[in-house]
Amino acid sequence: MTDFGGALQKRDDYDLALLGIPYDEKSSYRQGPALGPQSIREAATSASMNAWTELSINLETDAVVADLGDVDVSGDYSVISDRIQKSVLKILNKNAVPLIMGGDHSITYPVIKGVAQKYKILDILHFDAHPDLYDELYGDRFSHACPFARILEQGLASNLVQVGIRASIGDHWDKAKKYGVKVWTMRDLRELPVLEFKNPLYISFDMDALDPAFAPGVSHCEPGGLSTREALHILHNVRAEIIGMDVVEVNPLFDHAGRTASAAVKIMMETAGLAVSSRRMKEEKPG
Repeated sequence: MTDFGGALQKRDDYDLALLGIPYDEKSSYRQGPALGPQSIREAATSASMNAWTELSINLETDAVVADLGDVDVSGDYSVISDRIQKSVLKILNKNAVPLIMGGDHSITYPVIKGVAQKYKILDILHFDAHPDLYDELYGDRFSHACPFARILEQGLASNLVQVGIRASIGDHWDKAKKYGVKVWTMRDLRELPVLEFKNPLYISFDMDALDPAFAPGVSHCEPGGLSTREALHILHNVRAEIIGMDVVEVNPLFDHAGRTASAAVKIMMETAGLAVSSRRMKEEKPG
């Protein structure tokens, strides 16, 4: 287990909980994201980093962070999906924030099914090169290319905002229009947006949202993406109550010098800090 920059504590009354989902059976191209949680943990060591975030949240003292290990991903998809939902809901029912480490992006659908049992009205901020709005891919409706199609058609999110998109097809745009998805393509990002959400917010970050120069260790490299700094700038300027997040599609088989895993840790830590800050603001708000 990592020490997450020195922030991890072995306590049951945690505020934030790391949870690995080492699953990539729904990957359509290269296998390897199942090794993502292990790779992220190895990169998140206090030997190379500390527990402070850029917005001055010290995750060692300002919150209780626990690592709950990995979800059992043996068995068929329906069984695994049920385990994922229950694991996420268990964290949320402790009034804690799940920090999910994938795994391919198919895990986000069962994660959100779990989240939606706690939060009936939910917004999602989705960073990705791809919109993941295929109705099915190669005959599989639960492919890693399909999670947001399932989420939207089942009404599990009230609002979906996608950032970094640069590999979409006509059907994706039709579906985005149908469900009122706000899409910030890379061509749109001449100025980085300040994003505000009225409802509790879940953040899903596919590492191929970043340009391959910053995150080479992914299964689907798509040039022309965000820099790590641009992604962090957008995250730092999110205005919302953050109630959970996932980082998916780290593929250590293609990750030279662990650069992608390190970027994933940075994104997780900064989002964790934002979650702590947003909870403080909610608790301090009058009424």
